[in-house]
Amino acid sequence: MKKENLAIISNEKTQFDGKNYFCDNIDMKSIPEGLSKDFEIELFVRKSKLLRTSHKINLNNIVISTGIIAYILKVLKTINLNKKYLIISLSPYSFIICLLLFLLRKKVFVYLRSDGYQEYKYYSKYFGPIIYHFMFTLVSWKSELIACRSHLLKGKKGEIVSPSQINENWFDNRKSPDLSKIKLLYVGRIRVEKGIFSLLQILKKVKLDFTITIINPEKFYDKKLENEKVNVVHFEKNHESIMEIYDQHNIFVLPSYTEGHPQVLDESLSRLRPVIIFPEISYVKRNKEGVLVAERNSESLSNKINFIMNNYKNIQEKITNNKFPTKKLFLNEMTKIIMEKKYE
Repeated sequence: MKKENLAIISNEKTQFDGKNYFCDNIDMKSIPEGLSKDFEIELFVRKSKLLRTSHKINLNNIVISTGIIAYILKVLKTINLNKKYLIISLSPYSFIICLLLFLLRKKVFVYLRSDGYQEYKYYSKYFGPIIYHFMFTLVSWKSELIACRSHLLKGKKGEIVSPSQINENWFDNRKSPDLSKIKLLYVGRIRVEKGIFSLLQILKKVKLDFTITIINPEKFYDKKLENEKVNVVHFEKNHESIMEIYDQHNIFVLPSYTEGHPQVLDESLSRLRPVIIFPEISYVKRNKEGVLVAERNSESLSNKINFIMNNYKNIQEKITNNKFPTKKLFLNEMTKIIMEKKYE
């Protein structure tokens, strides 16, 4: 049976080393690769000037562009009568392309991974949300919306999926934690909106004996972040091998100001490691056991850390009651949504 054609359009920057393509965001690897089982995939990405070797993208048809004009022209060159388009996250690049695809009467899906209203605040506190609202309003008018959280749809009609990068291996051979010392862990990019700078400032006032490891997918970062308590590790290995790193720590901290469906939360819980988050993203907790919300100050964070360390075994037992989405389930959901929507 002949596969349907699907163009995936992303704002993520990707590096080409002359032979292979690499990205920092695991979604830009797993979603196109996963959907290639049922679709003929053409992936459109932006070119990165930085060296990005976190995740190698295993696809045959990747189109990379430097500027917005070249990006748009390359997408338009591939216009096909029977091609569907999946836009991953709203950005000025993907917004312009989305409007052009509407004019050409193409079937467009927009996958919302995070709260753009919150994210755009970090570009401009007042104008950022207005810009995103303008883009979202126009795009939601004609596209098929897919979101990882219902609140991202802002009352618009759309499909809800359960993003995940974990498979059955994440639940095997769980290691008992070393509780002789507080070993905190953060996995993610070193960005203001990720809250990591805020967390490090708070930790300076925490009067506990602890260390924190920052697993950073990007090669370049400020070496001044490191000290006797803070260790920054550039991680290039296979995504699943990070399980060992979770096992070597006893508390995961997710300090983000905004998130959609943070993969690291499920990863940490699947390894029976409790998670501390802050009020701005309290909605990601939902009904999950083992996720504690601390106020964004040293006293509250210290209290949560102490509570976890003093009740560790009890918290772990509760975590085992959680139900986790899997990568296979997520890709099946995406495939079904895209396949069942017919051409107009």
